[in-house]
Formats: sequence, structure tokens, C-alpha cells
Amino acid sequence: MANAIPNAIIACYNKPFLEISPVSNTTCPWRLELRHYIRIAWPLVLNNLAMAGMQFADTVMAGQLGAEALATVAVGSAVWFFCFCFSMGLLMALSASIAHCFGAKRPLAIGEYARQGASIALLMAVGVLVFAQLGVARFFDAVAIDASFRASAVNYVKAISFGAPAMFLFLVMRYITEGIGETRPIMVATVFQLVCNVVLNYCFIFGNLGAPAMGAVGAGVASAITMSLTAVGMLLYLCWHPRYQPYQLWRGRWLPVWSLQRELWWLGLPMAIGISAEVGLFNAVALLMGSLGATAAAANQIAINFASTTFMIPMAIGAAATVRVGHLLGADRHKDARYAAWFAVWLCTGIMAVAAVLMLFTRDALVTWYTPVASVGAVAIDMLAIAAIFQVVDGLQVGAAGALRAYKDTRVPMVISLFAYWACAFPAAYVFVIVLQRPAANVWWGFVIGLGLAALLLSQRLRIIANRRIPSPAPQSV
Repeated sequence: MANAIPNAIIACYNKPFLEISPVSNTTCPWRLELRHYIRIAWPLVLNNLAMAGMQFADTVMAGQLGAEALATVAVGSAVWFFCFCFSMGLLMALSASIAHCFGAKRPLAIGEYARQGASIALLMAVGVLVFAQLGVARFFDAVAIDASFRASAVNYVKAISFGAPAMFLFLVMRYITEGIGETRPIMVATVFQLVCNVVLNYCFIFGNLGAPAMGAVGAGVASAITMSLTAVGMLLYLCWHPRYQPYQLWRGRWLPVWSLQRELWWLGLPMAIGISAEVGLFNAVALLMGSLGATAAAANQIAINFASTTFMIPMAIGAAATVRVGHLLGADRHKDARYAAWFAVWLCTGIMAVAAVLMLFTRDALVTWYTPVASVGAVAIDMLAIAAIFQVVDGLQVGAAGALRAYKDTRVPMVISLFAYWACAFPAAYVFVIVLQRPAANVWWGFVIGLGLAALLLSQRLRIIANRRIPSPAPQSV
């Protein structure tokens, strides 16, 4: 009797997490799809919120030291996050490919993809380390970051970059377990990451528990240590748990398999460029604000941090769409895949519409959580008012992008992202603030233009691709 409850918990946890159920033959398909998306996405929502929580913790804890410390985290994390997102986009190809293998019931192929993805992750980590240690100072000089916090921003990037190898290997392990529909381990790992990051921030930013007081740079040190611990824990879990044994993740060929390498680069590189185009737009604006001084940079960091937090929910649903639609495509069920893809798009859009209303009515109170500096808060409040406008289209575009990844359609979305964000959004932001010299908050109108255009074009692309995969009905005989 004493072991009944623990055994029941273990049995529940070991129960297959995802069943590929049909939707076309049910009388209420949206309920079935909602159940699938909840089961896949809720751990990813908590995962993404925990990731946003780490940025929130860095921002709030460094912000207690003043505007210059907050600007250090704003500019330094913008550079790191760009490197992280490029590598994440490249490795995201694993999620789509593994989802197809899972749907087609090819377990050993999952292990092959895992090992090839690990080699790509290590290659990317070396590139980030070299840039951070040798090139970031020159980069900040070139973009004219304000001298009052430039040196500390350089040191922040150098410190956090030491976590790159562990972080990128963690992404490989994340996309392995995400691709097979097992998203709960990702959630547990990232919640641990959040708690660990806050504790280490407390130590290294303020000099508590015997650690040196390193100011804003300490946030970078804390993040690097946290990423390393999380990767080790995730690796031990995948090696230990019997659920992953059929895939033989780390047993087999480690030399490059050029067919798989070519597929992952062919799918992943456009995703990396597309995601980096969007993230790079926000980061370029952060650097643009850095050239206007610490107040503008700090306010922009607050607005981006909060807008990014609300974005975590549809971002998780977009990732779930890659898994759910990929499983259905791997099982050769194209009509069900199309339904699941559009369900994800409208679910993301509806959630972000609610977030937009909440942002409009609560932004004054929210800004006070970040900083006591009145001048910074006033600019951030104006930025959040504009951010509320693009919440809805942001949800639409992330849902469509997630579904297109499942279809392994990555090159056209890349072109759409580059055009929307860099041919339209950034020039508009630059004109508003630099040429017309409007108040700093007006830079966010560029985001509205870029995200709205991306949402329109990506949704049209999804319509074309999803319909193309469904064969036309046979002609009726007379």
C-alpha cells in the first residue's frame, strides 16, 4: 500500500504522451485539436514563460543598480539573444524532421538525427565563442553604443558566451523530446533554469553568499553557469529514462552523415535567417536606442521584455503546431494536418488579442515593477501602448510560421521575413526616430508595419502549401 501512490504516479508519467488521433471523422474536431494542443503546448508555455522570466529577472535585478546597469543588460542580452536565436532556428529543423520520423514510426532515424544535430550545435557554439571573445567590442564601437556602459556590455557578452556550448546542446535535446511530443521534460528543465538563474543573479550581481559583486556583468556569469547545469541535467535524464531507449540517441554513427547534414542545414538555415530577421529587428532597434542614451535603451528593454513575455504563449503553440502537424504529415494524413495547422493559427491569434487588451489597461502598473526611474517609465508606457497594437498580428504570424515548419517549407518564409522586417519595418523605425526625430516610442511603429506584413504573407503561404498537399478528388463517372 505504501508504494501504491508512487507507482501510480510513475505509471501515469510513463503513459504515452501523444496519440495521433484523426480529426476528419469526428463530429467536433476543434475539441480534439484543442486537447492535442493543450497536451503538447502547456509545458512549452511554461518553458517559454520561464525563459522570459530569466530575462525579466536579469532586467529587474540589474535595474536596481540604475539606468546604466539596465542598459548594459539591454544591449548585451540583445547581442547574445541574436546569436542564441540564430542557432535555435538552425537546430529547429530537428523538431520537424523528428516529428515526421515519429509519425512514420521510424525510431532509429530519430537517433541518427540527434547525433547529427549535436555536431551542428557544437560548431555553432565555437562560432559564438570566437565572436564574443574577439569581435563584440569592435561591433559595439562600430554601432556607437554609448560609452557610459559600453565596456560593461562587452564584458556581459563575453561572460554569457561561455554557456553557449551547453545551451546549444540543450537545444538539441529539447528538439529531440519535443519532436516526439514529450514536452514535459523541457518544462521541468527550464523551470530549474529560472530558479537557478535568480539565485545566481542574487549572488553575482550583488555579491551575496560569498560571491564577488560584479554588477550587471554578474547576470551574464549567472546565466552561463545556469545553462551548463541545465544541459548536464537534461543529458542525464535522456540517458536514464527508458522512454528514450528505443531511439538509441547516443549509440551509433557520430561521423557526419551527409544526407542528414544536408537536410538539416537545408531546412534549418532558412529558419535561422528568418527568426534572426525578426529578432534582429528588435535587437537593431535596441542598439538604435542605445545610441540615443541610457534612458531610451532602458525603456526599450522594458517594453521588449514585457511584449516578449506575452509572446511566449503563441510561440509555444507555434512549436506545438510543428509537432502536431508534423506527426500527421509523417502518418500521411494531409487533410487532418491542414485542419490542425489552421487551428493553431487562429488559436494563437485569439490569445494575442486578449493579451493586447490586458497590455493596454495594465501598462502603467506593469512598468513600475521594472524601474523606479520616472523618465524611463514614461517612455516605456508609450512604447507598450504601440506594442498592444501588433500583438494580434504577431500571434497570427507565429502560428502560420510554426505550421509551415511542419510542412518543411522554410525558404519562402525566410524571404517573407527578410522583406517584412528589413525592407519595411527597420527603415520605417529609422525614419520615425532618426530622420523625423520623433519621440523614442515612435520606433515601435516600425514593428507594427513589419509584423502585420509578415502575418499577411505567411498566412497566404500556409494556405497555398496546405492545399497543395491534399490530392484533388477523383472525377465522378456519369
